[in-house]
Amino acid sequence: MKKNNTQQVSMIGFAKDLPNICSLVGLLCTMFAIYFAIGGHFIASIIAILWSVLFDWFDGIIARKMKGRTKEQGFFGGQLDSMIDIVSFGVFPAILLLSYGDYSIWFMPGAFIIVAGCAIRLSYFNIYGLVDSKTYMGLSVDNNGIIVAFAFLFEGFFSHSTFSMVLYTLIMSLAALNLSSIPTPKLTGMWVYILTAYVLILTTIFSWILWNRV
Repeated sequence: MKKNNTQQVSMIGFAKDLPNICSLVGLLCTMFAIYFAIGGHFIASIIAILWSVLFDWFDGIIARKMKGRTKEQGFFGGQLDSMIDIVSFGVFPAILLLSYGDYSIWFMPGAFIIVAGCAIRLSYFNIYGLVDSKTYMGLSVDNNGIIVAFAFLFEGFFSHSTFSMVLYTLIMSLAALNLSSIPTPKLTGMWVYILTAYVLILTTIFSWILWNRV
């Protein structure tokens, strides 16, 4: 029997890798987003998901800048990131939609479609990857959180029932874009600074909204 001379790393050993720690902090933000959404605290949930997006971007940046990472660490990190993306940008929007729709059965198809679309897209991406080094096929799922957060800036201009329909339409549109064949650019370089500023600005705005609702 041939022995494998490569020492197998424990699951916790992989989790202690710095980029994976960053991914897990993003997952924690998503858990807070889900918690707040279930409780009907939608603005707080949007703040949490914005930070989840930011950590999702930075785990890859950290991974690319780290030296000495093994092939196995890189592969594990990619799989972990994909699993977290399903929760953050598929399950969370579904729960947000259901909660905002007062858990009406009519919102269940939309919730299923965004989760299924996210799972299909990420599975496809894990097989085929990018179209080229700078281009995705379809809209990357992390944009779901960015766009939904932007939409909530205008929530106060609509009644609850009207905005629930706006949110439903938006999430269905995002699912369609996630699964589309439209080429979209991979946002790198200066876009990291733009996203960081975006998260900080929207966090400030939404925190101000929360403060005024107390």
